[in-house]
Amino acid sequence: QVQLVNSGGGSVQAGGSLRLTCAASGRTFGWLAVGWFRQAPGKEREFVAALSANGDSSHYTDSVKARFTISRDNAKNTVYLQMNSLKPEDTAMYYCAAGPYLRDGLTGYNYWGQGTQVTVSS
Repeated sequence: QVQLVNSGGGSVQAGGSLRLTCAASGRTFGWLAVGWFRQAPGKEREFVAALSANGDSSHYTDSVKARFTISRDNAKNTVYLQMNSLKPEDTAMYYCAAGPYLRDGLTGYNYWGQGTQVTVSS
């Protein structure tokens, strides 16, 4: 069993940066792909970024490419999402997730964090 705890959200002005953290428990975490997703009010949860178990393959949704970076430290059971050049449209609740396969969609992620709010003002 894997448990994920999100942190690092907050309020920033457009152009600012935040780093989200996802702390995991469970000995199998290092074998799992990880992803970040977000959900804005009134919208469906959407894919943001994903990273393979060993960190050698990553995917990003087009709207965050060159601005966001997903990374992980398996020795610390932690996943990060560095978000730079934030825009008001990035405002959402952000969730980390883990699953056996590297995927760009919601399907296949078995474990989810509780979410952390990111608010970007113009």
